[in-house]
This record gives sequence, C-alpha cells and structure tokens, in this order.
Amino acid sequence: MGKLHSTRRKLILAAGTGLLTIGTPAIVAGRAARGRRKEEPRSPEKEEVTPPEDLMREHGVLDRVLLLYEAAIGKYQSKEDFDPDLVMQSAEIIRDFINNYHEKSEEAHVFPRFRQAGKMVDLVDMLLQQHNAGRGVTQTILTLVPASRDNADDRKRLVAAMQSFIRMYRPHAAREDTELFPMLRDLVSSNEYDAMAEEFEKKEHELFGEDGFEKMTARVAELERHMGINDLNQFTPH
Repeated sequence: MGKLHSTRRKLILAAGTGLLTIGTPAIVAGRAARGRRKEEPRSPEKEEVTPPEDLMREHGVLDRVLLLYEAAIGKYQSKEDFDPDLVMQSAEIIRDFINNYHEKSEEAHVFPRFRQAGKMVDLVDMLLQQHNAGRGVTQTILTLVPASRDNADDRKRLVAAMQSFIRMYRPHAAREDTELFPMLRDLVSSNEYDAMAEEFEKKEHELFGEDGFEKMTARVAELERHMGINDLNQFTPH
C-alpha cells in the first residue's frame, strides 16, 4: 500500500513537472511578446506641428487654390462653359482660410516678433501691405463671379482680378517660406514657440472645427476634381 502511494505520488509530480515544462515556454513567449509591444513606439493621435510648418502647409492650400484660379482663367478665356460657383467656392476658401485665418495668425504672432527684434521690418511691412491688397482683390472676385458667365465685362474684370491675385501671392508666399519663417525659431523662446503652435491650433479649431486643415484640403481636392485638374500627371511634361 505504501509502495503504491509512493508510485502514485511520483506520477503526479512527474505530470505536474511536465505541465510546467510545457507551460513555461508559452508563458515566457507571452511575456516576451508583451515586452516587445511595450518597446514599440506608439504613434501619437496627432503629431505636433511647429508654427513654420503650420504656416507653410497652409501656403500649400493657397497654392492649390491659385491653380484653381489658373484653370478658371483658361476656361473663361477659351469661352468654355463651366460652373462659376467653382470660382466662388475657391474665393471663399481664400477669404475664410487664407485672408481671415492664416494671414491674421501671421499678423498677430509672427510679424510683431520681427518688428520687436528689428529684423526684416521692411519685408514685414510689405507683406502686411500685400495682405490688405489681397483681401480687396478677394472681395472683388467674390463680387464679380455671379455675373461672369453672362456678362463679358464682369468676366474680363474677374480674369484680371484673379491674375493679379496669382501674380502677387506666388512671390509673397515664397518669400515668407524661404526668408521669414526659417528665422522665426531664433526670435522666440521655446515656451513662446510652443505657445504659438497651440494658439494656431486653437484658432483653427475655433474657426473650422477639429481637423480644420484636413477638411479644408478635402474641400480643395473636391474643387480640383470638378475643375478637371485633380490628376497630377497632367502637369508632367511629356
């Protein structure tokens, strides 16, 4: 009886050891996998955007609307019938996103820093002058669009207004991107730099809701599709 009990006890221990031996690799593998998962970098929900990057990507929206203007000018000059509302919506994006948001951000947060530092003051003064001129041209475009399909005089004036807007804003944005914005980081402290980024984001959300930039880009893309310039390959030299 004692010998039988001893044999049964050895079998139980052996079985238990076998279970532990079988289970251990699985446990270790599980822990290793969890460890690897912890080490993998987490993708942030929304990457932080620096003030210059924020302003430059908004210039990207501007330049895409300038392409819409150029396409519309071509259609007007070739007397191609198309919906003038595409021009109206393009001009509304310029008014709301560029004139009343992007440029106001520059005027409130960027230009004053350069004036205070005594850097590029003449350039800043000229950029501000062009902002004011641009708002006037945008209002002219919005006023002339409704009758542009049927009124030849309004159509001619509208084309001239769009051409003047393009001619001014291409060098305007290029000068800001290559001369003004790259110097901004040197003029402010780290705290001011971060606060500026937060202020830009706060204002964007206030005016356009969450993901305001993404929504605006989507609107531009839809206008490009209707205007027939959404295929990037059409701009490639052949």
